[in-house]
Amino acid sequence: MAQRSEIRALYAAGVIQGVALVTFPAAGAVFTDPAAYGLSDTEYGGMFAPQAAMAVTASLLGAGLRARLGTKRVFLFGLAATLLSMLLLVASKFLIAQHAVAYGTLLLATTSLGIGFGFTVPSLNTFAAAFFPHAVGRAVLTVNALLGLGTALAPAFVAVFVGLGCWWGLPLVVSLLVLGLLVRSAALPMADAVAEPNAGSAGKTGPSGIPARFWVYAAFAVLYGGCETVNGTWATLYMKTHFGAAPATASLALTVFWGMVTAGRVLFALTEKWLPETLVCRLLPLVVTAALLTTAAAPAASPGLGLLTFALAGLGCSALLPLAISFAQRELTTIAASAAGGVVAFYQLGYGITAFGVGPLQTWAGWSLQTIYAGTALVGLATTALAWRIIRKPNPLT
Repeated sequence: MAQRSEIRALYAAGVIQGVALVTFPAAGAVFTDPAAYGLSDTEYGGMFAPQAAMAVTASLLGAGLRARLGTKRVFLFGLAATLLSMLLLVASKFLIAQHAVAYGTLLLATTSLGIGFGFTVPSLNTFAAAFFPHAVGRAVLTVNALLGLGTALAPAFVAVFVGLGCWWGLPLVVSLLVLGLLVRSAALPMADAVAEPNAGSAGKTGPSGIPARFWVYAAFAVLYGGCETVNGTWATLYMKTHFGAAPATASLALTVFWGMVTAGRVLFALTEKWLPETLVCRLLPLVVTAALLTTAAAPAASPGLGLLTFALAGLGCSALLPLAISFAQRELTTIAASAAGGVVAFYQLGYGITAFGVGPLQTWAGWSLQTIYAGTALVGLATTALAWRIIRKPNPLT
């Protein structure tokens, strides 16, 4: 049984990692402001390419490293990388006069954040399964709800610090919090024994020994990552360019989106006895699709409607990734210990494609963000189809 101090560290890490993750997109208006960093849309999107690449790499390497070094050490290394990321972000503020140097520092910061995310988040899901072996699904949802809470708080905190004239205060505060958590966690046992489920079937395996069913989860994670990222990374700029919203209102879109992500995860964790996880997994992609279509169709004179559509998108995205992780851990018994990292890796692949790809689509293809949101609705429909494939019968999850 995990100690209370270990559980508190687990929960704190979820919140803090969530804040760190969204600090960059939450400050999107600062990065693209000609009076600040002056990044183009392509440069802004390009910031997230190394983050996604390193998150995928770290997530895939994490399972092997956890087997050799233990989950605790991998978790601590992830926290250290997140700390470095926040410090580099603060340092970049003092290099704005030299555009190339400042942008290079931002790229190093997002690279470090990707490493931190890729090592920390799968470790959090592994700890959740180990600390609560008889309620894995609820534990994973809870940890991801706290991660979502952090992502919801970040835009609000950025708005506060921007109002104070020092937006860089947020990464500075996050640096101190990560440092404190790093020191505290290093002193805790943080047991990493993962309870492997006995029921279920891994199904047929390919030449690499990876169950064929894993690729269904991988494809789902990639498509879901695209749907989440078009909202979670580009919402601020969409509010600014399409609705002409002020910076505070634009940041509010991210707060609303991530706030509903968090609220949805809490809601579905509390109602799992009455609202089956399988039904939730089938229905939420349709909610995401509806939100994307509504966002694209919202009149430019209705920023309030825009906020409502991002709230709907947050509800739709809320439980999908945690459910995919917990389903994969329960079904793919032969790779249960690495299933979480694999799903997170492919989710980050979808994140990277979307975070980076939107900029070139605007610059080179001439697509508006409105067109991109409408097109992403097709990705939402494909995610719906894969959700039904995940919850297929016969299945130990149903």
